[in-house]
Amino acid sequence: MSTSKPSVLIIGLGLIGASFGKALKATESARVLGADQQVEVPKIALDSGVIDEVVDQFSNLEQVDVIVLAVPVKAIGAVLKQIKHLIPRAKVLTDVGSVKGAVVKQVEAELGAIPSCFVPGHPIAGAEKSGVKAANPHLFEKHLHILTPLEQSSADAIALISKLWTAVGADVVTMPVDRHDEVLAATSHLPHLLAFSLVDTLARESDNREIFRYAAGGFRDFTRIAASDPTMWHDVFLTNQDATLKILRKFQSDLALLEQAIESSDGDVLKTVFHRSKSARDYFTQVLEQRENGVAFSAITDYTP
Repeated sequence: MSTSKPSVLIIGLGLIGASFGKALKATESARVLGADQQVEVPKIALDSGVIDEVVDQFSNLEQVDVIVLAVPVKAIGAVLKQIKHLIPRAKVLTDVGSVKGAVVKQVEAELGAIPSCFVPGHPIAGAEKSGVKAANPHLFEKHLHILTPLEQSSADAIALISKLWTAVGADVVTMPVDRHDEVLAATSHLPHLLAFSLVDTLARESDNREIFRYAAGGFRDFTRIAASDPTMWHDVFLTNQDATLKILRKFQSDLALLEQAIESSDGDVLKTVFHRSKSARDYFTQVLEQRENGVAFSAITDYTP
């Protein structure tokens, strides 16, 4: 493999795509090309140091080493139609979507088969702000990047994309596609759904101004993610329905038990749930602190309820 910098084409210069480009440039890990469906965005990205070169027509490109699909999940099929000529010569085709099964299906449907350069991926990092102007080169530092390699994924492709994500500070781990979608439904998709729902419920109250005026830090922290990109999350829930509905229904069942406990003044049930929850949240805090101190994900002790 050449020791020269790989060329990385990032398609979709929102928060994740733009932050990855800016981080690659900051670490001098790659030459970064950028494209976006909004014609003004790549120019902003170029002027703000997110990318090295604007791509306004894919047909003008003959070859890039790495292609990163950083668009909403349901848009991936349309993008693949435009870049088919680049994929046979690419070393890596990857994505950053929060759902993996739907992405794999689109790649297979559009290309006819899974290419050996394809390695699905998902950075576990984000912020409530979106768009190219929110690009943060430190966004992925000490955060997980999950790769979900397929049987067809080549060892060279896995090694190269792992190297690039490691270069921007991410802790790269792997898991199967189905397991990824189950885990993320529980840890990311459900919390976003709850935040969106709570804010919407309160916003539709007649006295919403009074409610929001007196809301404190707890409300702010819990609902921060409701400011996330609506289009992206629309796609997530429509492409990860089974896993999301499974954990949503489990949550609804547990929530009903709390409703019954409050209605019947059953303090023992409430205390049991609250203590168990605090213990789990304390463990999660410890995990974050360990990772911030450089402890590898694989070295962190499992949680025991």
